[in-house]
Amino acid sequence: MTSQETSTAARPLEGRTALVTGSSRGIGRAIALRLGQDGANVVVNYHSNAEAAQELVAAIEAAGAEAIAVRGDVARRQDVEELYTQGTSAFGGIDILVHNAGTDAEGAIAELDPEFVERVVDLNLKGSLHTLQLAAQQLRDGGRIINISTGYTRVTFPGFGLYAATKTAVEQLVLTLSKELGARGITANSVLPGVVSTDRTERLREQFDYFASLTPLGRIGEPEDIADVVAFLAGDGGRWVTGQSIAASGGLV
Repeated sequence: MTSQETSTAARPLEGRTALVTGSSRGIGRAIALRLGQDGANVVVNYHSNAEAAQELVAAIEAAGAEAIAVRGDVARRQDVEELYTQGTSAFGGIDILVHNAGTDAEGAIAELDPEFVERVVDLNLKGSLHTLQLAAQQLRDGGRIINISTGYTRVTFPGFGLYAATKTAVEQLVLTLSKELGARGITANSVLPGVVSTDRTERLREQFDYFASLTPLGRIGEPEDIADVVAFLAGDGGRWVTGQSIAASGGLV
């Protein structure tokens, strides 16, 4: 293998640009860093933690790729438009969308506050629709759409009905996009994490051993477990995979 072939193999996303929503922490951060390590330019989207976003940009640059941090609330269409505008201005276009931004939503259906429901739907559903619609319009041919969903769309737990409903709806949008964009060589898939150790799941830490006992692979997921699946779908190896909802849960779902 020549040195050029070795470099290409080590950096399979060289020359491509990825937009990762909600990427200043947790699963989104791991995904953005992994895509940068694979050679992609990365648009790091954050909502409020500018310091964490800039730290991620520095880590991606240290890995040999380029990155910018762009503040934006995906529930606001104009903010989503700005993500694509700045990404295109900095890197010439967007090839990969990883849609990770969203909010947890817990509560018995009978007890949900209408204003809370509206906020969750605005971010998880309307925000996803804005992000995916603009991806359909602006991604370059041969691109990738990767939606981070949840294992709650496969299993049912009390208190997670609203969250699962919004995430299921987005999976359907992604499935439809796989049909609408296939002629352009764009793939569209969802990844469904199980229980993953992040700051957002810290409240479940006392239950981690229980969830690990239910998981065939015997442990809780790490953000890097999800990032590896996304990297596969984003690269040439995922070129023949589209319209799928892929559980990445160690067998839990």
